[in-house]
Amino acid sequence: MTKSPLFVALLLSAATFITLASAEIKSLTISDDDRPMILFEKFGFTRSGHVSVSVSSVSVTSPSSTTIPDPSRLGFFLMSEESLLQVLLEIQQNPSFCVLDSPYVLRLFTFHDLSPPPSSKYEHLSPVTSPNEYSLFFTNCVRDTKISMKVRTEMYNLDPNGSKDYLPAGSTRLPGLYFLFFLGYLGFLGLWGYVCWINKRVVHRIHVLMAALLLMKALNLICAAEDKHYVKVTGTPHGWDVLFYIFQFIRVVLLFTVIVLIGTGWSFLKPFLQEKEKNVLMVVVPLQVLANIASIVIGETGPFIKDWVTWNQVFLLVDIVCCCAILFPIVWSIRSLRETSKTDGKAARNLAKLTLFRQFYIVVIGYLYFTRIVVFALKTIAAYKYLWVSNAAEEVASLAFYMVMFYMFRPVEKNEYFVLDEEDEEAAELALKEDDFEL
Repeated sequence: MTKSPLFVALLLSAATFITLASAEIKSLTISDDDRPMILFEKFGFTRSGHVSVSVSSVSVTSPSSTTIPDPSRLGFFLMSEESLLQVLLEIQQNPSFCVLDSPYVLRLFTFHDLSPPPSSKYEHLSPVTSPNEYSLFFTNCVRDTKISMKVRTEMYNLDPNGSKDYLPAGSTRLPGLYFLFFLGYLGFLGLWGYVCWINKRVVHRIHVLMAALLLMKALNLICAAEDKHYVKVTGTPHGWDVLFYIFQFIRVVLLFTVIVLIGTGWSFLKPFLQEKEKNVLMVVVPLQVLANIASIVIGETGPFIKDWVTWNQVFLLVDIVCCCAILFPIVWSIRSLRETSKTDGKAARNLAKLTLFRQFYIVVIGYLYFTRIVVFALKTIAAYKYLWVSNAAEEVASLAFYMVMFYMFRPVEKNEYFVLDEEDEEAAELALKEDDFEL
């Protein structure tokens, strides 16, 4: 390829790690774009897969008015991950190589097939006979040219009854999966309400926030199920994506807030927050607003926009910062309890609290590690037909984390951590001396 072979190689490599949740029908406009290659989306096809690409209002501009760009050097193609190394090798061996000439890609059409100006449009529908996960690319092999066009993409598999399924092969189970977990969280919310009711004399404000968190999680899941269902059936979310992002934002902010407040001991150990604990919340909440904006941009656009990779990096960076920030209040509580245990003479109670917060610290670390690292690994190594497994693993881990956290800080009149007999004092003092509770 004659233009930026390094850029092409990096984009092709990045396509391997891109995971798109849905492949709903997309219509977009590209204006004066000089990128040598544009990645549109990724889709898992079955044997009954089809891809439809329509372009209109196409214009190719070049600084040299005397040179007419060769229309056969601009076009759309599909490429599987298995073909990636071969294409990269071809580009490395010949920097002027055009990907459209590679035998390892499935060429759909070039601009040579377009109707003559001024309409300059073309509609292409092609079956995908070899089941696999493919990435849809547009490539421009003409140096110093800019492309403007309107593009409509439609990818789907046909069900046995002939209906179109617009979800990739690895995501077609997601509507049912999310609905199942919605029912689980609904039952969890009912159980939590019952526990709070029978122990209403010791219910604190944090327990109300925890109930709100369960409600938002359940609403987030039902919206995700409806979103995926309508995309699966019609190719468009019918507004459910808006509700999904709203409840996702509230749910994530509530989750991080609840973890921070529990980590500080607010409401059930002390009625106020220290200044440094307030500062953590003042950092985490705005960052979560930014993270959710990035999530919306990532989910509702796609890799075809120039800043899509940047938004992914912003989301990743903000998520890492928030995950680290929420651990500080737990560490501060452990240190504070450790110092208090040396002076207040309540060794048994302090030992129980220290044990509780250290266990909570470990649980939070495990949850963050699994949902950020293990889930990403599953998405990377799983076959394209089983991408739903990573979503299921993430939801199972989240449900397990919620259950453990809610059990540890449930409202009970005689909490095993906070109501201990005096006879435990000597054993607790000895344990505190032997164990320094360092993290």
